[in-house]
Amino acid sequence: MAKGKDVRVRIILECTSCVRNGVTKDISRYITQKNRHNTPSQLELKKFCRYCKKHTIHGEEKK
Repeated sequence: MAKGKDVRVRIILECTSCVRNGVTKDISRYITQKNRHNTPSQLELKKFCRYCKKHTIHGEEKK
């Protein structure tokens, strides 16, 4: 099976409020998996950001 054809792919979620503020060093990131067939669009989850010290929306990082 080819490496690029896997159904479950590993994605990186990063804090959208840290990215908007222009912070480059301290950005909260989470690593998770998603099913490419069930969720073809970009994933957004509400996670805890240790730099903002509150729950914020973490969006899928563009590769």
